[in-house]
Amino acid sequence: MARVQLVIPDEERDRFVHQARREGMTFSAWLREAARERLARHRTSKRFESDADLEAFWRELDAQPGPEREPDWEDHLKTINESRSRGAPDT
Repeated sequence: MARVQLVIPDEERDRFVHQARREGMTFSAWLREAARERLARHRTSKRFESDADLEAFWRELDAQPGPEREPDWEDHLKTINESRSRGAPDT
């Protein structure tokens, strides 16, 4: 069995240990279970099994309401630069 060292703030460790005890588990068992649950959540995402599935996905997205077109790169840069300049000192 592998041993893993984990560095976390003391406050989080205390909260995690407290919760593990409330659930009748050791801290190690609680962490393993939390990791398994997270893996299971991410594993449930459906993968595309064919090109037809992928095309159906894009058609579904295209049918959703949204902007008529994507902004040009220059528009994106303008928005980024405006956002960066907000809050910057006037020098």
